[in-house]
Order: sequence, then structure tokens, then C-alpha cells
Amino acid sequence: MLEGLGYEVLVLSRRGEGGGRPVVASLGEAAAMGYVVVANETARHGATLDGLAAIGFAGDVLVEKPLFAAPAPLPRHGFRRAGVGYNLRFHPAVRAMREALAGRVVQMAELSVGQWLADWRPGRDAAEVYSATRAGGGGVLRDLSHELDLAVWLFGAWNDVAARGGRFGNVTVDADDGWGILLSCERCPLVTINLNCLDRKGRRTITVQHDGETLRADLVAHTLETAGGTQRFAVERDGTYAAMHRALRAGSPDVCSVHEGLKVCQLVEAIETAQRERRWIGRAA
Repeated sequence: MLEGLGYEVLVLSRRGEGGGRPVVASLGEAAAMGYVVVANETARHGATLDGLAAIGFAGDVLVEKPLFAAPAPLPRHGFRRAGVGYNLRFHPAVRAMREALAGRVVQMAELSVGQWLADWRPGRDAAEVYSATRAGGGGVLRDLSHELDLAVWLFGAWNDVAARGGRFGNVTVDADDGWGILLSCERCPLVTINLNCLDRKGRRTITVQHDGETLRADLVAHTLETAGGTQRFAVERDGTYAAMHRALRAGSPDVCSVHEGLKVCQLVEAIETAQRERRWIGRAA
């Protein structure tokens, strides 16, 4: 996909696999390109950013979501731009919903996503990918954290959270596979979020009640339903990713910044604390 945007792509891989692309042996060689996409295991994101900062990398960085497996300080760096790969901010149905909600009073919202884990990376044993293990930083709470980012992007900073979740099926090795989350946000008093990797038929929807009207975005069907009818969008397979890469290189504020990405990590930590302690957790000031 990056080649389609005009980039020459090099791959730094511990396994020496480049998928047909040139493979480099060091972070310095990869960083010489000026744009680095960090797409290794979530648990290794922090070390990779530290390494880029240590060699004085001054180009652009995009980190695959989530930013970290657990909240951690950002390294002191000279990156020109740095973002986190929450590409669903660039889905046209989400953008149309955000525009429609501007200045509106929102009463309730529900974000729901489910997809069978084995369908995430066809051709690979689901038990062998990092998403299936806690040690790799996997589990749906982190892998499907798009919904956490979208909740805050659409409805403002979260205030407090309650949750139940864990490993309910047998699709992962030891990572969580389902969550039910309740949030209150600055612009919406009740946000319900459901995440799972158990659904045999993939689904991803956002439903919002506001001012006596209902908005419903379907990110699989690429539609936005309103009182006035259904708007359909043409979305290419990698269209949201391409739009995100272009936006990062152009310095658009719509890209999730590393600081916003860190706040998502803090929300993940609060959700897990709420589950463990069986209580509402408030956002730290």
C-alpha cells in the first residue's frame, strides 16, 4: 500500500522476512528513509521508539496501535511528526458522523466490534500471532482499541469507566477475547463499548442518540444512517490507511498523536483496573 503512495519500502525484521521487499539489518538503515512505520509486536513498540530517539531520528514516525502495551513515558526525541495508527478516524462514515455531531447534545452512544480472531491474519495459525498472547501485548482490548480512540475523538475526554472482560472462548492462547465497557465522556454521559474476537461474521458499528435523532455508522457496510436516509461511501480496502499516512506526512491534526495514543493506553489500564477491582475508575487529573 505504501508503494502505491510513491514510497520505497524497506523492512527491518527480526525474522529476516520482507514479504518480497528489501530487508535491512539495523534500525539506522531503516530510519535513513525518513519515514518509519513501527509495526512490530505491541510489547516492543516502546523499545523501538527509544531506539529511534537514541540514534537521533528526525523524520516522521507512525506507530501501529496501540502505542504501548501499558502506559509508559514517551522518549525524549527530535521526531518531526509522530502519530499512532488509528486509521478509522479516516473512515468517511466516521468523519461524516463527527461533522454531524458538531455542537450537538449527545445522550447515548454505542460502539460495537466483533471479528473471529482466525480471520484477522488469514493463512497464519491464530495461536501463533501476538494478538493471541498477553506477553506479546495482544488481546482485544488493545488490538481493537480503535473504539476507545473513537469514543474520545467523537465525544471528548473520558471521565470514568466500569468494565467486565476477559478470556471467555478458546480462540486465544491466554489473551482476553471479549469486553463490555461503560464510559462517561465530556460530551456524552453514557458510552457503551463492546469488543470481541469471537464473532464469526465481522461487524463494526457506532450508534449515537442525539437531540431526538439517531445516527448509525456501519464501518463494514460503509454507511451512515440518519433520519434523512442512508448515505453510502466508496471505501477502498486500504483507503483509510492511505488517508492516514498522507495526513501524517502533511501534519494534519486529525491523526492520533502519540500523546493522544498514550491517553488510550491509560484508558486501557483504567478498564483493566475496573475489571480487577470491580468498581468505577475515574480519570486522573
